[in-house]
Amino acid sequence: MQNKHEHNHNTELENHSHSNHENHSNHDDHASHDGHDHGGHDHSGHAAVYKQKFFRSLILGVPILFLSPMMGINLPFQFSFYGSDVLVLILATLLFIYGGQPFISGAKDELKAKNPAMMTLVSLGITVAYVYSVGAFISNTFLVHNAHVMDFFWELASLILIMLLGHWIEMDAITNAGNALKRMAELLPNEAVRIEKDGSHTTRPLSHIQVGDILLVKAGENVPTDGIIISGSTLVNESMITGESRDVEKVIGDNVIGGSGNGSGTIHIQVTGTGESGYLAQVMTLVESAANDKSKVETLADTVAKWLFYIAVTVGIITFIVWTTIGGLSLGIERMVTVLVIACPHALGLAIPLVVARSTSLGAQNGLLVKSRQSIEIAQKVDVLMMDKTGTLTEGQFDVRSLISNDDQYTEEKVLELFAALEQSSSHPLAVGILKRAKEMNINIPSAVDVVNLPGIGLEGQVNSHQVKVVSLRFLDDNNIAYNQADFDKLASKGYSVSYLIVDGHNVGLIAQGDKIKDDALMIVNALKERGIRPVMLTGDNKQAANVVGKYLGIEDVHAELMPEDKEQIVREYQDQGLSVIMVGDGVNDAPSLMRANVGIAIGAGTDVAIDAADVVLVKSNPSDIIHFLDLAANTSAKMKQNLWWGAGYNFLAIPLAAGVLAGFGFILTPAVGAVLMSLSTIIVAFNAMFLKIK
Repeated sequence: MQNKHEHNHNTELENHSHSNHENHSNHDDHASHDGHDHGGHDHSGHAAVYKQKFFRSLILGVPILFLSPMMGINLPFQFSFYGSDVLVLILATLLFIYGGQPFISGAKDELKAKNPAMMTLVSLGITVAYVYSVGAFISNTFLVHNAHVMDFFWELASLILIMLLGHWIEMDAITNAGNALKRMAELLPNEAVRIEKDGSHTTRPLSHIQVGDILLVKAGENVPTDGIIISGSTLVNESMITGESRDVEKVIGDNVIGGSGNGSGTIHIQVTGTGESGYLAQVMTLVESAANDKSKVETLADTVAKWLFYIAVTVGIITFIVWTTIGGLSLGIERMVTVLVIACPHALGLAIPLVVARSTSLGAQNGLLVKSRQSIEIAQKVDVLMMDKTGTLTEGQFDVRSLISNDDQYTEEKVLELFAALEQSSSHPLAVGILKRAKEMNINIPSAVDVVNLPGIGLEGQVNSHQVKVVSLRFLDDNNIAYNQADFDKLASKGYSVSYLIVDGHNVGLIAQGDKIKDDALMIVNALKERGIRPVMLTGDNKQAANVVGKYLGIEDVHAELMPEDKEQIVREYQDQGLSVIMVGDGVNDAPSLMRANVGIAIGAGTDVAIDAADVVLVKSNPSDIIHFLDLAANTSAKMKQNLWWGAGYNFLAIPLAAGVLAGFGFILTPAVGAVLMSLSTIIVAFNAMFLKIK
């Protein structure tokens, strides 16, 4: 993607490139990066935990299902023997303590936050079922009476097993939903070699490195901090930081970024900042902040579970009071427990995980990696979709359309020669276009030395003892350098990216390059509008060129001449208006905006950090898959809602019937009938999830 310098000289590529790192390159990196290792919202560890708990709980739970009746119903496969009730009690106790632990812990967190949801509802069900069943065991074993008190050990086991299975299925389907912070933190070494004043070398923890320290970075090591090279030269791999696909030459005076990989040369760098001021640290802070905000989003299933919890508790208390008044304490407790156990969300526990698993599988088959359940739900209410111009709406393959000399002493070939001299170490699309034209014209490209980036402007270097700059129009305006306004307007009006060549302070020529609009770009924009989603174009290119593309595609919201660090702020601005935002990006600089957006979509060919920070990855790097994701999200969301209605509908029907609202008409829902309804709703939910399709 991007080379060591930024091409903000009237090109849109900065928008998805990485000039942000140059703006921060005069700072130290994140000395205390280890604190971020916990990451944003990584589900891979949780999936393994739930998988382990499920299989261990299965060993405890299966015997209970064979030895204990289902709400008083003896199923054909069930049996008992002398002492089997004691065995069931022991197994149920172990299962409640071990298998129920994550739900009880989760319930504590939810109640502490004063926001009861699924974990609280499950904990209520298993706790009531266990405590009442232990009481029933004591009553049936040690008390002398004729009536057998029904227990709920079967319901306890089945609920714990189903909920563990559901959580495992869902977590496994969306593994690695957010490893961005961990990946970024791992880029930095824990120690650095400091060169002391007497020339000796000492190894110090990164947290002890200070501004002005001189560090030794050997070949093959990662650069420990942001800094400036004061000795030596090397090739630096910035792929994890900038997306640059090949090594970038670095010489004395060049900035290096903490976390980048040093190649074959040994260099000395002077640290230019410490603590939280490094580029990587600032990106990590933004990502972590956005992740924390996003984690507060409440899912539809949690909302349903919250209301079921309130309803179950309220109806349970009312049931206890009414039936205690009518038939005594024993009857009141029995009816209340029946209500609370029937409220257990067996079907609700599988309603979402089964759909998520099916949706994830379908997405993977069609080049979509959906890593966040929330993204599916949020995509249904999204208002704005932000896209980079280059690579998303345009091909990102620039061709030189115009080459103009502004000085009689420089032929067009000489102008191209000097452009190519500075660009030859770059793989930037604009550089590729210039070098391609130079090759076609068989131009002998001279060497450039001391090439450095001019943040937000372009780059400069020495060519044959002349100071040469490749810059944007903004640089000319800011430095009162003369240029032909008519030439610029004519070229920019065609959508071209314009770069100027400055030699020893004089404007000697320009190059205009054009990028082809993708064939399916218009389809994408029209499809978004049909869905009521506002398309927004982000670009670092000049306003005229951006407006040409925007006008052709019918995009009214065009943000041009952007630095990459502006993107997260733009996402915030739209969200502050109450709008829900999808952001499409592909670089490490996109990580904060991808995480900040309500839904972040990463292009599959982008950097690992961007992919980790995103909620959705377009594996095929095909922007038209954005529409496929929206289709998948719409159908997945519909299935989720259908399953929630089936799962919760059972509860909304069974709870009042179990409470006895129709007792006056001679009908009370027995536990046996409640069990049949519960099983039926679970089966319907499972089958319904399997019929999910993208179209």
